[in-house]
Amino acid sequence: MSKQPATPPRLKVGIEIHRQLDSAHKLFCSCPTDFTESEPENKFIRRLRPTQSELGQVDQAALFEFHRGKSILYESDNQTSCLVEMDEEPPARLNTEAVDICLTASLLMGAKPVDEVHVMRKVVIDGSNTTGFQRTAVVALDGALNVDGKNIPITQISLEEDAARKGAQSQNTVGYRIDRLGVPLIEVTTGPVLESPPEVEKVAHAIGTILRATRKVKRGLGSIRQDLNVSIPGGALIEIKGVQELDLLAKAVELEVGRQQKLLEIRDELSRRSVQKDSIRREYVDLSSAFSTTKAKIIKEAIGKGGAVLGVKLPKFKGLVGKELAPGLRLGTEMSNRASFWAGVGGIFHSDELPGYGVTEEEVNTVKDGLKVGDEDAFVLVADDPAKAKDALDAVVDRVLETFAGVPEETRAAMPDATTRYMRPRPGSARMYPETDVPPTPVTENYIAKLSAHLPETAEALTKRLMDQYSLNAKLTKQLVDSEYLTLFEEIVASGKTSPTFVATFLTETCKSLERDGVAVHSISDVRMKAIFQLADRGAVAKEAMVDLVKWQVKNLNLEPGEGIKSLGLKMLTEKELDEVVSRHIEKNRRLIDERGQGAFSSIMGSVMSEVRGATDPKLVTELVKKKLASVAGK
Repeated sequence: MSKQPATPPRLKVGIEIHRQLDSAHKLFCSCPTDFTESEPENKFIRRLRPTQSELGQVDQAALFEFHRGKSILYESDNQTSCLVEMDEEPPARLNTEAVDICLTASLLMGAKPVDEVHVMRKVVIDGSNTTGFQRTAVVALDGALNVDGKNIPITQISLEEDAARKGAQSQNTVGYRIDRLGVPLIEVTTGPVLESPPEVEKVAHAIGTILRATRKVKRGLGSIRQDLNVSIPGGALIEIKGVQELDLLAKAVELEVGRQQKLLEIRDELSRRSVQKDSIRREYVDLSSAFSTTKAKIIKEAIGKGGAVLGVKLPKFKGLVGKELAPGLRLGTEMSNRASFWAGVGGIFHSDELPGYGVTEEEVNTVKDGLKVGDEDAFVLVADDPAKAKDALDAVVDRVLETFAGVPEETRAAMPDATTRYMRPRPGSARMYPETDVPPTPVTENYIAKLSAHLPETAEALTKRLMDQYSLNAKLTKQLVDSEYLTLFEEIVASGKTSPTFVATFLTETCKSLERDGVAVHSISDVRMKAIFQLADRGAVAKEAMVDLVKWQVKNLNLEPGEGIKSLGLKMLTEKELDEVVSRHIEKNRRLIDERGQGAFSSIMGSVMSEVRGATDPKLVTELVKKKLASVAGK
């Protein structure tokens, strides 16, 4: 009997992990890699244009950004940016420390270093780079990781410069702060071999563990970005950009699979309805007169500014425009996103959601008459400047025509809830060309031998050492290894007298709990966090009050934590003051003590702690309450 071929997986996913490197300075200049929230000292405006690749081609994604017609307002300060970031001075040589870190991570993943690191230019004209391109360099190829017994190919490891931070934007201008521009970034790319959402999360975690092992990656929100390439049979390759949280990867994949399946269902339903592609026509009708007395705010404002309401008929599309593809995302949303990106309009109205938004049933009927809409048809309206409204409907029709093929290839932006929104067309190969201002960096055998001789500990060796050296239990050790705080933990323990278990618990469990509650602990620098622990070591603040001090520090990043003690009134009680407080609560509860004796301990302890919590060590309170209770109860 001949061997049957294996059933192809229903899902294929590849991951790209981008992580900021904690080097002394940026990739092509001597500016520090820290950010600032101070007022910008410099501002300048640019308009970026697409350039041709080596083959004389123009990338579609770059062309798309150019057609959006945005001007870019850049802001900078003299502490974190220089003429290199402003594109007023050529870049310096490649940061050798960043190359070392990148090669170290590559060796840990079994990748083969290149002979020379050549910097390339990748066309990017969304404004995130002042030059109109991002500098990137391949450092190693053909690595592999074993995750749950499966070999995961690491196809490429690159070193590149991070983009500028996006700021405020208006209809015609988008703002960027360039302090982040040029920060070294490692990019790790896997092959498209991942077959389930949980596997995607596990592989991302494995890569993150290796990157953290270098002790040279930055921590906190914004320091890591995870991109996904997702496809299913019959669907299309979709690139999802900017998943921030590891915990959202699996959900993002699940939602994208569901979105593609729903789009395929729409395609199949159009076939069942015998809808022909050529029935979708770019015949736009001015329906402004139907809304002459409208109460719909958006439409009323558009007409009042000299705009128009244009509509287009979608034959046999009734019920499909409003079909949900993912939570909060419908086919109509996809059309609206396209209209917004290509024409700059605020959005669209469609028949599956009307009457609504102030549009009455009478107005809907008038629109139907004007567009000659039948019982099985749908329609889309846009209210804006006539030229923009026409461009918006062109984008809508383009998206409608794509429904006949099912899933269009595109790049989508990840949202905080793991859903995605249209971002731009997928980039092609016509976006790379050599960087002539930066000489290549040789990668010799001696260079690699030196790095190989000093590779950091593996996760297994690290776990064993931490348990042996600091007497941590297995659960806490795993949490610490998986966290962003391992280096900080060892620095705090080495310089203080607080127990390693308390430090590890605070940096993992306590900080994670605060992050879940919306406290941006990641924004506190290592220097400030160490200072908070040092205050507790010196007895200037109780350990129980450290949570309050961390919350204060998040809101006052530029102030010393000692100021927080004054601001919050976290003065530590003296032994005499604590003795007086305990004595007072003992006297207040004499009747309870007479009834219960030592059994009154919990009630008295709770009463005392409600008054002194954050102003003393709970252990001291426990000892003093027990001592005084024993003295009184024994009488």
